[in-house]
Amino acid sequence: MAAEEAVDGAEQSRYRPAELGPDLPAVQLAPQLAQFAAVARLEHVTQAAAMLGMPQPTLSRSVARLEEELGVALLARQGRTVRLTRAGRLLLASVERALAEVERGAEAAMAEADPSAGRVAFGFLHTMGTDAVPALLRDFRAAHPQVRFQLVQDYVGAMLERLLDGELDLCLVAPLPDDPAFAARPLDEQRLHLVVPADHRLAGRRRIRLAEVAEETFVGLEEGYGLRAITDGFCAEAGFVPRLAFEGEEAETLRGLVAAGLGVALLPPALVPRPGVVELEVTAPRTRRAIGLAWAAGRPLTPPVRAFRDFVLSRRGRLLEHD
Repeated sequence: MAAEEAVDGAEQSRYRPAELGPDLPAVQLAPQLAQFAAVARLEHVTQAAAMLGMPQPTLSRSVARLEEELGVALLARQGRTVRLTRAGRLLLASVERALAEVERGAEAAMAEADPSAGRVAFGFLHTMGTDAVPALLRDFRAAHPQVRFQLVQDYVGAMLERLLDGELDLCLVAPLPDDPAFAARPLDEQRLHLVVPADHRLAGRRRIRLAEVAEETFVGLEEGYGLRAITDGFCAEAGFVPRLAFEGEEAETLRGLVAAGLGVALLPPALVPRPGVVELEVTAPRTRRAIGLAWAAGRPLTPPVRAFRDFVLSRRGRLLEHD
């Protein structure tokens, strides 16, 4: 993920982007460069015109205009054939590199939209990365084995920004965004348990009301994480503001802090039992978070992205089968 971004940055640093404007060379000359390259390669105007599928007089006028605009002779005409001048050879070297880059870029752009082998940039919550997302990818790839994925794990706010910037195509988020800039569909609900140390005074209970731990020290995710906002909301509903002693970026780290006796936490169920903690069902309020799929509203989706979106939406109610 990070490596791909680094490669893109290295590609861009190899050249200085051309200035664009109605009277600048890149804009004025670009339409004529491929025609000049065809003539230069074949050293024959008529053959080049046939290769390009255009009338020979039109091609001759195009190359003549190019020479006029540059103020230099590019071709030395010898009967029906032509030879490159020194200036023509200098220009051709750059033109060939530029045309190769254009071709490479066009192929890459078309590959992104290839229904069978395109790319999907998919973001998801850290808590979805252990089980739910691998299961989704495995099942989707069974029918679409050539589709490539760029996977990004991040907190909700950052992923939504990347959706708007076009860096991501789809995101699994919780809570769902309430913003017309996004399209979002609910997929499932996930229980959140109160996690307490194994020697905690409430560890022998199976169920608890959240208000019963109003005076406890909490550990939680940092501001900006969806689970942090959800936790704060449930605590407010129970009538208190949680006193946070530690803030982290990953749910399993918080579970470890609870096991060390540093606080309690509201977390999704652990996939593998964690020694040193007990998970209690919260009966009031109903501590569940809605998980859904989001994408940028109004932005066309490529065929592979649309196929994956439809597949994920078809798993509504079954996204968290392990839960």
